[in-house]
Amino acid sequence: MNLMDLLKSTGGGDSVGRLADAVGIGSGDAAKLVDALAPALMGGLKKNTADDDGLAGFRRALETGGHDRYLDDPALMGSEDTRADGDRILGHIFGSKDVSRNVAAAASGETGIDAGLIKKALPLLATLAMGALNKKSAAGRDIGSSAQSGGLGPLGGLLDMGGKSGLDDILGMARKLF
Repeated sequence: MNLMDLLKSTGGGDSVGRLADAVGIGSGDAAKLVDALAPALMGGLKKNTADDDGLAGFRRALETGGHDRYLDDPALMGSEDTRADGDRILGHIFGSKDVSRNVAAAASGETGIDAGLIKKALPLLATLAMGALNKKSAAGRDIGSSAQSGGLGPLGGLLDMGGKSGLDDILGMARKLF
């Protein structure tokens, strides 16, 4: 299952359309964007949940963040509060705005979509991804307490979605610099 399939299966299909509207791209470009950014987003989450502290923080974010609202109310994709929440999520996933910028630049090269539009879309997509992961994990209740014993529960395989892309290389290089 890829991120777009996960979003659709958890009720986020309309929200992806609203994301496209909010940043001024078509639905085909939105699908390309989701596919291009999924490896970096999911890879960042996987790296952050590799130890017990990171896993506990992720579980707390799912339990208390209410991210499912972004799937349940697609109109939120046009909100500045949604963008701000997405920026906070990206801060946790990537650790710095420079990494987010590098991911956007790499996705632009991969998709042909303007990097400025991708920078606008990235925080919105982060909120949708967290919403879908929230729903898939019963708001974090299906996640265990130990990273070593497969603590991600039903999300373990999902964080591997998307395969390896050029964005994985950018993310790896950017993490070394910051």
